[in-house]
Amino acid sequence: MTPAILANAAPLLARYETVFCDVWGVMHNGQAAYHEAGEALARFRASGGTVILVSNAPVPAEGVVRVLDRTGVRRDAWDAIVSSGDIALVHIAEKGYRHLHRIGPARRDSMLFKRLPGESVSLDLADAIVCTGLVDDGNETVATYHPLIDDGVARKLPFVCANPDLVVDVGHKRYLCAGSIAAEYEARGGDVFWAGKPHHSAYAAAFLKAAELRGARPDAARVLAIGDAVRTDLAAAAGAGVDALFIASGIHNDEVLTAGEVDAGKLAALFAPPGTPPAVGAMTRLRW
Repeated sequence: MTPAILANAAPLLARYETVFCDVWGVMHNGQAAYHEAGEALARFRASGGTVILVSNAPVPAEGVVRVLDRTGVRRDAWDAIVSSGDIALVHIAEKGYRHLHRIGPARRDSMLFKRLPGESVSLDLADAIVCTGLVDDGNETVATYHPLIDDGVARKLPFVCANPDLVVDVGHKRYLCAGSIAAEYEARGGDVFWAGKPHHSAYAAAFLKAAELRGARPDAARVLAIGDAVRTDLAAAAGAGVDALFIASGIHNDEVLTAGEVDAGKLAALFAPPGTPPAVGAMTRLRW
């Protein structure tokens, strides 16, 4: 079903006590904050609500905070952060992986790499692969990694994907993410642990964090997920049994917007395919 197009989020937010909110594409675009979104979440919190930011960023929560601060997202817009980086680190520790082959830009994702055991090892010495992204996302493609993927699958190495996103928009430019490599690894028969949305790991961690803050696990009927990606945010919400609000100006902007606003016909086309996860509403941008 096509979600209703909303001009303001306040009436919808009044139905919920907890929000699981995406970060990139909802709170900022990688370069600058969306100030109306920050205001909306700050006002929701002021009315007694709890906001958990749920990010597929392949870094610990403090790395997400750095980007929030750099882009100008207001600090009173959220209570806590659940990041794919932290989910990946917990999984690696639980599995007891000690010898990891690392894929990703070491400088950008140093906060995660520094918390991994030992140094990066070659595939023949590894007991798992951890991927935060393409090493050079400005020039490489998934095809660059086909030899590594084939080798890893042949060796039956588990693949830990620390960012399940396929792509990300930075300003007006789109880049491939770790999820693109992980999807190919899985398609070729490899075992992938997806540390984040749309998989169970993301909102399971968010529910635990919300329970810590509110003193009890929130009722799923009183939780609203907010996100810009059908494949990750809305699918994660459907899997967790919570409602979702779709933000159209993010990853699907080229498919859904006309002259900068939600186009009803395009929105209907996006949600028409069978199996598309639902949303209780759609907005161009999150605003109170």
